This record gives sequence, C-alpha cells and structure tokens, in this order.
Amino acid sequence: MNIAPLALTLGDPAGIGPEIIVKAWLALRESGPAFMVVGDAQSLASASSAGRSIVRTVGGPREATDVFASALPVLDLPLSASVIAGQPSDAAAGQVIAWIETAAGLALSGGVSGMVTAPIAKAPLYAAGFRFPGHTEFLGELTSASRRPGPTGPVMMLTAKDLRVSLVTIHEPLAKVPAKLTLQSIVNVSLVTARALEQDFGVAAPRLAVAALNPHAGEAGTIGAEEAEVIAPAVRALRDQGLDASGPHPADSLFHAEARARYDAVICMYHDQALIPVKMLDFWGGVNITLGLPIVRTSPDHGVGFDIAGRGIARPDSLIAALRMAAEVAARRAA
Repeated sequence: MNIAPLALTLGDPAGIGPEIIVKAWLALRESGPAFMVVGDAQSLASASSAGRSIVRTVGGPREATDVFASALPVLDLPLSASVIAGQPSDAAAGQVIAWIETAAGLALSGGVSGMVTAPIAKAPLYAAGFRFPGHTEFLGELTSASRRPGPTGPVMMLTAKDLRVSLVTIHEPLAKVPAKLTLQSIVNVSLVTARALEQDFGVAAPRLAVAALNPHAGEAGTIGAEEAEVIAPAVRALRDQGLDASGPHPADSLFHAEARARYDAVICMYHDQALIPVKMLDFWGGVNITLGLPIVRTSPDHGVGFDIAGRGIARPDSLIAALRMAAEVAARRAA
C-alpha cells in the first residue's frame, strides 16, 4: 500500500541517533519504508563519512518521498549551538523537544503516516524544564490521548520476536510500584493492549496473560497481598468484559518459549519485569510502540549511547525494526 513517509526525530544529537539514522537509511533506501528525519541536517551530515554525501534538506513529506531512494531527506530545524558526540548538552534541549512536537503535528495532520523517535537523554531535558518522564507521556499530552473516550493511552508496549509486553507502571521507582497498581490501571492497560492487538497487529481474538507482582504470585498472600487484592480482581473484571485474560501468573515462568505460545501479550506490572525478557530475547531488535494514541509511534528499544557516540560502532538494528513496525501498523490502520 502506498502510504505517506514516516517522520523520524533525530533524538539527542550528541548520542548515537545521527549515526544509526544514517545507517538505517543505507539499509532501507532500496526497499523502504520511506522516512523523513525531523532534526538538524548538519548533525546527520557529520555523523559519518557517508552522512556528508547523502543528506538532503526537504520542505515536507511529499518531497521526502520523491528523494528517499537517492538521499536521506531532512526537514531541517537546526541547532542553535554545536554539540559534541558523547557530551550531552542542555543547550540542545529546546530543539530536541521541538523536533518531537513537529513530528507529532505532522502525524496528527496526516502529513506523515506515523512517527519514529530516536533516543533522548532525560537529564538535559529536565534541566530545560521538560516535565514528562519520557517520550510516551509527552506524546500522550501532545495528542490528547488521555482525554479520549473509553480506555485511554498512552500505554508502553515492547516487542521482540514473538513476545509483546505492556506496562502498567513505567518509570517508577520499584518501591512506589505497589501503590501505583490499581484495578482501574490494570484494566485500562489491558483494554488498550487488546484493542491495539486487533487494530495494529491483526490479532482477531487477543489473549492476555497478566503478570503477578510478587514472587510465586504472592504464594496465597504469604509473600504479598497485591495479587489477591488488586491483580486478580482486575483479571476477573477483564473476563466480565469478554476478554480472554488469565492470571496473575508468576513472572519467573511466563516468558519461556512454551509459555509465549499461550498468549498474545503480557500485561506487566513494572519496568524491568517487562524489559528484561524483551532484551534477553532480542537485545538488538526490540521495538517500543506506544499504544492508545491517535497516531502511530515507535522507537528503538535502547538509549542514547553516549559512551559509544561518534565511534562509528552503533548498531541500527532496533531503529530499522522500529521503522518497519511503524510502517506495518500505519498500513493496517489505512487499510
């Protein structure tokens, strides 16, 4: 299906974003999906020896589609100060935020089919007054997702090979997780996930496995009460709504190959419960997709990589997977 190109934000210009974007274009230029970078053209041109000869500034998505096979198209929103690879700078924070806002606006208007975000570093953004824990929450605000009727996003899902996991809590200190778990939050994440499995992944009758919080699913209350008091009632509520949901399941036996065949997604209670199995299964190819938004958004499942930025050794695998997934989801929504 012929769809508009994707908008790919540059991410932190001092991280590995520019390098992996150039490498992703080199890998995808002949077979797509087509994308347009929203960011600083000079950062991309300086990312590698290849970058200097392939970057081309464009005025918008239509031109990006026309030139994608022969050049890396960039909607140039330049930095106001230079950055050095591997050295985060608060001075770039305003532009990093503006690139995300611009890409989201293009996606909301239909100018692009979706957006993919290269990694950002939170600390420089916080120093500039950024008030969101990360991309997921910021995009929820930009798209008014939480004010839509029915089950609401944003919900973070990670995928790797045949594993999909959605998070009830995201960037919360582990000590605060139990208090953040409510019947309503578990049900909401589960319903958003089920709807996305149908709409975005083509799963006709989604099966959800709901993870426990405590070891051995609380061992009948002897190792914690959250399973009996919160998680099990949430599972019953999901079943009452006609959803194929099971649990709470002990997390230590939920992610091996035989277990993965019994569900389409796992509802996880906290960050590491979800991300450790994803990164163990496919460290280089994992993808982060935000569910419950009116736009398509994916990202690579890794950070800014300041420690290797500028060395030419960053792998683009996860970004390539994120671009492909965004295009697949956009095509399903457009069908």
